[in-house]
Amino acid sequence: MENQRTLLYFTLFFVIYLLWAQWQIDYGPKPEPVVETASQEQPVPIEGSVPAATTVAESGAAMAQQPAITSSQTIKVITDVLDIEINTRGGDIRKAILRQYAVDAEKPEQKVELLTDSEINFHIAQSGLVSANQETAPTHNAIYSAEQDTYRLAEGVDEIKVPLHWVASDGSRVTKLYTFRRNDYTINVDHNVTAGQNGWSGSQYMQLMRTRPSTEGESAFIHTYSGGVIYNEEIKYEKIDFDDIQEENLKTETEDGWLAMIQHYFLTAWIPESEGKNLYFSSYIAKTDRYILGTRSSAKRLMPNEQAQFNSRFVVGPKLQYKLGEIEPGLELTVDYGVFTIIAKPLFWLLNLFHSAFGNWGWAIIFLTITVKALFYKLSEMSYKSMAKMRVVAPRMKQMKEQYGSDRQAMSKAMMELYKREKINPMGGCFPILVQIPVFISLYWVLLESVEMRHAPFALWLDNLSAMDPYFVLPVIMGASMFVQQKLNPAPMDPMQQKIFQIMPFAFTFMFAFFPSGLVLYWVVNNILSIAQQYVITKRIENEKK
Repeated sequence: MENQRTLLYFTLFFVIYLLWAQWQIDYGPKPEPVVETASQEQPVPIEGSVPAATTVAESGAAMAQQPAITSSQTIKVITDVLDIEINTRGGDIRKAILRQYAVDAEKPEQKVELLTDSEINFHIAQSGLVSANQETAPTHNAIYSAEQDTYRLAEGVDEIKVPLHWVASDGSRVTKLYTFRRNDYTINVDHNVTAGQNGWSGSQYMQLMRTRPSTEGESAFIHTYSGGVIYNEEIKYEKIDFDDIQEENLKTETEDGWLAMIQHYFLTAWIPESEGKNLYFSSYIAKTDRYILGTRSSAKRLMPNEQAQFNSRFVVGPKLQYKLGEIEPGLELTVDYGVFTIIAKPLFWLLNLFHSAFGNWGWAIIFLTITVKALFYKLSEMSYKSMAKMRVVAPRMKQMKEQYGSDRQAMSKAMMELYKREKINPMGGCFPILVQIPVFISLYWVLLESVEMRHAPFALWLDNLSAMDPYFVLPVIMGASMFVQQKLNPAPMDPMQQKIFQIMPFAFTFMFAFFPSGLVLYWVVNNILSIAQQYVITKRIENEKK
């Protein structure tokens, strides 16, 4: 009975965890909304030979130091995968629409808007230059001039360049150059500087500014991390959530790495050039309830008329795992599998392999489940043999309970003698299940985190594996399979456990009704395979005992 008790405790713990996670979303502390003020200046790192952690206070000073141009315009850039809006004030990317990803599978015309300057879900990408002499460096408050207001990637063309120009009073010139490529969510952002008559000294900075994302439309039982992350070879992958940014300003220097804001399926990320040290910083602006995560480079010093270039890359798009790893080391970690990453990565590789063979993510899930079940066949066999033996001796255990009554010591001794005589390991059914738990949880996160399966159809009524089953067929089948499994297991002697086990199929049916159908498909296939294996083993053990 100990194996059933352990499994029961784990199952209850898992359910409680899911409920707690949702309670945090619904009732956890949230920042109070603040009305946005359009004239609000945002912090910019100050100039120094080595990046400093302090920032320029919110004021109108930077605006007053900019060239006399006061109006800005919006530049539209359309590629095969992106629909971008760049504002000539600062050259900020203030809107990014993913043309190949719909918000809702039933409304394919409404695309995912990952960056927006609207008040709800405000999220923009900023970059610029800073110097001790602000007149010679365009921050994200500077006004650039543009050569045209619309750029479109034409057929047969692999890239388009969008130049923005800025001139300082001392003759210093800056060209901010955006480069977009076909079928690419990575944008090159370069600042080309020509020093004026007094020379030039300054640094490049890049930052993501956003409000907390809205949780509207999220599943009641599925919660994934949304917030900031930074990465370098020393600290590797570190989450910096909105509470961290609000409580304390980040200050860390490194010679490599990147920063990102991630959410379910999608990310925005800045990858600075690796030349010299970069300062990674964060800031919270209470007046507008906005969060900043950014980085700035070491300073460069130029003689009069000397030229230099600051390079960076900006990623805005889906978390496609293999492409992210090719863009920059560690960027694939934004597909956040948590502590089970070391197990989840091979599982995704296998899932992707089956998808390449069948061209359907539903069949890929089915064959992945079969493969995992086959790998653990011997462990499962040990578990089911133990359960089958326990089932055979269950009537004798019931008689012993009636015989010894409340004498627990005598009852325990008699049970141990029975186990020894029948060659039953009471932990035999528990240990194999515990060994498989990390794999099952890893697979759960693989199915949950993979954007490749977002809105992916399977067959018949299952036209979206990332959404719940519209007719609740899979959850009902899963509940029925749990009920059948219970009948194959030895019944608990404890009346309370019996009642809990009777309720569990109904509780899990209700809970899984709101899970993505891809996850439920995995559990259904796994349960069916388990039932088949357990039935065969149970019948064999029972026949041997006759």
